[in-house]
Amino acid sequence: MTDARRWMEHGTQLFLSGVDGLDDAGVAAPSGLPGWSRRHLLAHVAANAEALGNLVHWAETGEETPMYASSDARARGIEEGSQLPAATLLAWPRSSAEKLDVAMASLSDEQWTQLIVTAQGRTVPATEIPWMRAREVCVHAVDLGTGVTFADLPADFLVALGNDIVGKRGAVPGVALRLEATDASAIWDLPGVDAPVGVAGPLADLVAYLSGRPHDLSTTDGSPVPVLPAWL
Repeated sequence: MTDARRWMEHGTQLFLSGVDGLDDAGVAAPSGLPGWSRRHLLAHVAANAEALGNLVHWAETGEETPMYASSDARARGIEEGSQLPAATLLAWPRSSAEKLDVAMASLSDEQWTQLIVTAQGRTVPATEIPWMRAREVCVHAVDLGTGVTFADLPADFLVALGNDIVGKRGAVPGVALRLEATDASAIWDLPGVDAPVGVAGPLADLVAYLSGRPHDLSTTDGSPVPVLPAWL
């Protein structure tokens, strides 16, 4: 959990630094996510902190407090949040991140072991919360499109994120892949029905590819890499 807290803090600072540089026009510009403006992304990341705060409350009190009332409520919250005045919207990711950090700091060792349920329905100990937030802020710091890339994220975070994504993708076999980092000790195998396609390149590009973000990769025979389905 110590690593996840460190990654969470790093990603939060990257994200907030990108937010701080936005003016009204910048807030309205497209994000790196299809169909979403930066307004949607800001609302999403801010609301995510509040939703994870619900899980912290669950861990602290034992009172079942889901992240979101429903998937529809989550979507409505993002859409409504995206319509906030620019100044209010820009302040929201910072204030919600600070509240989440304070709430997590109050948990005892025993409370961190409390079982909670994620938005995807997984039952996990509360120690997963920092990782869930680290993944959110680090990846979306890239999606803001303010100059942050996967190469700006800690290498050990990238390996952990790659492991996480491969675990999820491997549960639903598709194109068989063997991914090898050329600048780190990381190799991933994705199952499939045919012989695996080899892809080698920088760790940052491999994880960007796995997460469905822009990358500069080709297969080991020089052909385009296979298109992957949505990760989350």
